[in-house]
Amino acid sequence: MTRPSVSIAYCVGCRWITRASWLAQELLITFGEQLAQVALVPSEPGTFDVFIEEVCIFSRKQEGRFPEPKELKQQIRDFIDPQMDLGHSDRKKS
Repeated sequence: MTRPSVSIAYCVGCRWITRASWLAQELLITFGEQLAQVALVPSEPGTFDVFIEEVCIFSRKQEGRFPEPKELKQQIRDFIDPQMDLGHSDRKKS
């Protein structure tokens, strides 16, 4: 399997680049070489969307909030390797 790319589209006018770059750092620390890249993409007003490949896995406009790193890590892990242990960022086992 080829390494997937993640992109974070953010509103420039809202100055959400700091949040976007922080999330990118969290994802790169967690997944390292398992990702091809994490790209920051300046976008339309009010936008804060996260994509893996071309699939939107989080939209601030739809959810009414910003994503938590934990939930993004879980969704990306499920895409890359569902068996991967995320340690303290993982879901509680039932």
